[in-house]
Amino acid sequence: MCRICYLYSFNSCRFHMFVIKDILFNLLFSVLIFISGWWLSSVVGRWFRRAVSFSSHIDVTVVPMLSSLIVWSIRILTSITVLARFGVQTASIVAVLGAAGLAIGLALQGTLQNIAAGIMLLLLRPIRVSEYISLNSGEEGTVQEVGLFLTKIIQPDGIHLTLPNSMVWNSTINNFSRNSVRRVDIPVYLRYEEDIDFAIRVIMDVVLANSYLLHDPEPLVKVVEYRNSSIVINVRVWSDSSKYWDLRWSLYNEIWKALNKNGFKVPFPIKEIN
Repeated sequence: MCRICYLYSFNSCRFHMFVIKDILFNLLFSVLIFISGWWLSSVVGRWFRRAVSFSSHIDVTVVPMLSSLIVWSIRILTSITVLARFGVQTASIVAVLGAAGLAIGLALQGTLQNIAAGIMLLLLRPIRVSEYISLNSGEEGTVQEVGLFLTKIIQPDGIHLTLPNSMVWNSTINNFSRNSVRRVDIPVYLRYEEDIDFAIRVIMDVVLANSYLLHDPEPLVKVVEYRNSSIVINVRVWSDSSKYWDLRWSLYNEIWKALNKNGFKVPFPIKEIN
């Protein structure tokens, strides 16, 4: 009888040791799968970013969002695989995730709006990376990234600005970089006693000598307005979008220097008191 008890206890102990070893093996293997999947997702994400940088057919604006989708798809698949190792039914997981997704969606409507707005920004592409834009709410700068939730732009003074995608999508967007050419309008003020025709010739000579100028469309220098103490001449010229500020700054500098050299004076407001 004691021998039978001893054998039973011995076999029971061996069985429990086998179960413990099996659990430890599954746990170790699951940890390795989880770490490997997490590491693989990061590697694939970096590889995807580098790969698309060599392709001229993929807009760099969509890269951050596509990279995030790839990374998190691999991570979610890895997590489901790990749970399946422990006998968890994946169908139940999908059902739970669906219910949780619905609840989270109702609780985070604003966040989902940002995701939807980000998708629309990437599909319709009113803005792209490296383009200079301004919104009707006052924000402006160069687009750095359009992500899943946020749009990042760099302002002219170097400040980094992060905006929710829904705010960008719901705003009127002025895109200053989309067209290849831009028009520059510069007002020039002259006194009534000045020779206007001579002033127009002087200004036109300065305009035509500028290296940033596009000759098509043709530059125009015309009188556009009469004010109380001055005549307004509008200088209307065109340049490449990348040379807009170079042309504008150089014309402001050169036009006044040429007018001053030819004896033109700055008009001042004059009041007659009787």
